[in-house]
Amino acid sequence: MSDSCCGTTPSLELEQLLTAGDAGALPVVVIGAGPIGLAAAAHLAERGQDFLLLEAGEQVASSVAQWGHVRVFSPWKYNIDAAARRLLRADGWTEPDPEWLPTGAELIGDYLAPLAKLFGSRVRLGARVSAISRLGYDRVRTTGRQDVPFLIRLAGGEELQARAIIDASGTYATPNVLGASGLPAYGEAEAGELIDHALPDALGADREAYEGKHTLVVGAGHSAATTLLALAELADTPITWAIRAGNATRTYGGGAADALPARGALGTRLRAHVDSGRIRLLTGFFAHSVTTAGDQATVISRDPSGVEQAVTADRIVAATGYRPDHSIAAELRLDLDAILGSTRALAPLIDPNQHSCGTVPAHGVDELSHPESGYYAVGVKSYGRAPTFLMATGYEQVRSVAAAIAGDWEAARDVQLDLPETGVCSSNLAEAQELRVGLATGVSGGLLATLLPLATVGASEAGGSCCG
Repeated sequence: MSDSCCGTTPSLELEQLLTAGDAGALPVVVIGAGPIGLAAAAHLAERGQDFLLLEAGEQVASSVAQWGHVRVFSPWKYNIDAAARRLLRADGWTEPDPEWLPTGAELIGDYLAPLAKLFGSRVRLGARVSAISRLGYDRVRTTGRQDVPFLIRLAGGEELQARAIIDASGTYATPNVLGASGLPAYGEAEAGELIDHALPDALGADREAYEGKHTLVVGAGHSAATTLLALAELADTPITWAIRAGNATRTYGGGAADALPARGALGTRLRAHVDSGRIRLLTGFFAHSVTTAGDQATVISRDPSGVEQAVTADRIVAATGYRPDHSIAAELRLDLDAILGSTRALAPLIDPNQHSCGTVPAHGVDELSHPESGYYAVGVKSYGRAPTFLMATGYEQVRSVAAAIAGDWEAARDVQLDLPETGVCSSNLAEAQELRVGLATGVSGGLLATLLPLATVGASEAGGSCCG
């Protein structure tokens, strides 16, 4: 019988039962087998820490696979984690040309899949985490909390235990809505079959869905620009591009002055298509409602002053970015910034109103820690809704967290980050690759793992990023 009238305090026998096991003998569970999750596994492996890596998809880096047709902006030398490189080299791996810009598919085939293979059965595919808690403890109960294991429930009903959790599940599965003001547009859900998110393969697998049809692309980031340039290559395919800003200057970026020439070319070519009329640009567009009639959808914009404009299209691409989903950790004690959804300590370091990705300072376990000891969200998920994340930053995050889990706090707190600001890509290389494989257009890879708006090099502005 409970010794509390509310039933929230367990008996002494239950307390003893829950603390009797050796939680320290359990593995560290890493959620997500993308670049950051696999890097976390590499650092844990180097430190001799037992771990289990859970991937929701049916292949390693399943989110990356969804944009496998996209070529990233940065070369291989910036895309490989140091611990992962050491493990792969020891296994006889042939490292890709460090100056080459890979596609998402190449990132998987030449790096992530070989790395995952090294970990064998410690990588589980098709293992979607549905909830995380503490064994026998809900979020309210405190006494002895830090001494019991984490309880991880999978979508299929299986339950696992862990001594620590590194959540690198990302944000790709939780895109932002089409509607403005952070709210879904009226009728958005009902028009779902006509709306795609992120990066449809308009020149490949999805060509039939787009060729010869009027497409409305909403958004001002890399994914929007990439999609627009692909659509522009299709004959007899009308394109409308809608953005909330009064002009597309941020999306066009720095052009020839861009630190990443491939990214600069993206903005330059996009501007040329708009100037020529190939792409119709609508500014001040705030998606408010969507109605469907047959195989078409009409999106109505209503700006803050109440002025409306409407576009009727056959397809809609909502390239509006992503946000984290913390619902699986609802029974854990998280200290989330009310604005960004990152940890409270990290928020001022990554605030897009103050920082571009190149000005984010090095940070590690201290900034990533929650009141729930042993749980760390890393990678793009750790940034919440801030579009300033670099893959290089994620690699330093997991190095620091793995060191802390191993008890090496000196190494954990010795955070260092050397971000490339200029000369990341060779313009000659970018041009050579374009001749062979087409324009290098990158998102969610290379140095980035989230879809970000473009900005002039060195700029620090809300919603913008200087790093591609």
